[in-house]
Amino acid sequence: FDEVFAQTPRNMRIESPLNYFDFICLMSESDMLITDSGGVQEEAPFLGKPILVCRTTTERPESVDCGSAKLIGTSTEALVDGVTKLYTDKKEYQRMAEPRTPYGNGHASAKIVQIISSNSN
Repeated sequence: FDEVFAQTPRNMRIESPLNYFDFICLMSESDMLITDSGGVQEEAPFLGKPILVCRTTTERPESVDCGSAKLIGTSTEALVDGVTKLYTDKKEYQRMAEPRTPYGNGHASAKIVQIISSNSN
């Protein structure tokens, strides 16, 4: 692991697992996210952070379908191409960086209360 850290450019960070608050804060400060995590694919669209997913399939297709994430596979070439594209193509970056809510509108609890209230009479 020390070898990976030694080769990491100064403008990149490789992190050990973080608590949720620190994780969200760090994501919000990032230009883009490179991950294989489904959780990151869920959280990043709300923050307006482009996501490069180092997988060929995902159980979170909503982030890809809404345009926040791209499945780039696992090759080094695909990773380099994906990062280069986002840093050089400002329109592509802006398109992917628009905040989105692919997993709902935030009103689920109000709907649940309404349903329970209307069925309890």
